Amino acid sequence: MKKTKVINSDLSRVIATMGHFDKLSIGDAGMPVPSSTEKIDLAVDNGIPSFMQVLNNVLEELEVQRIYLAEEIKVQNPKMLTAIKKRLPDTPITFIPHEEMKKDLADCKAFVRTGEMTPYSNILLESGVTF
Repeated sequence: MKKTKVINSDLSRVIATMGHFDKLSIGDAGMPVPSSTEKIDLAVDNGIPSFMQVLNNVLEELEVQRIYLAEEIKVQNPKMLTAIKKRLPDTPITFIPHEEMKKDLADCKAFVRTGEMTPYSNILLESGVTF
């Protein structure tokens, strides 16, 4: 059995294939995902798993050099923004309109759907390098 933190086979596979500048998205249960983007659906109930649980898990294995958040999170979900900044204090953040974020999902390796039910709880993680 795998010993590292990410034990979901699809998520582990996607992380293992990430190259420099590739993107992985994690989001709330309501985010529309283009059919061309792989969707890894972890949602089982309202809030289970939470966005932050999944983000924390992914960050155990993925080197991230930049994150992208919806501009709207600043006003619509400042609590989540604070949690993200606390978890990634030294990672540059680019804020983009939510509509642009939805379009950018087409360029992601995958979208990880959580059970999160709070607005704008979506993130694009840009892969960095470990050397």
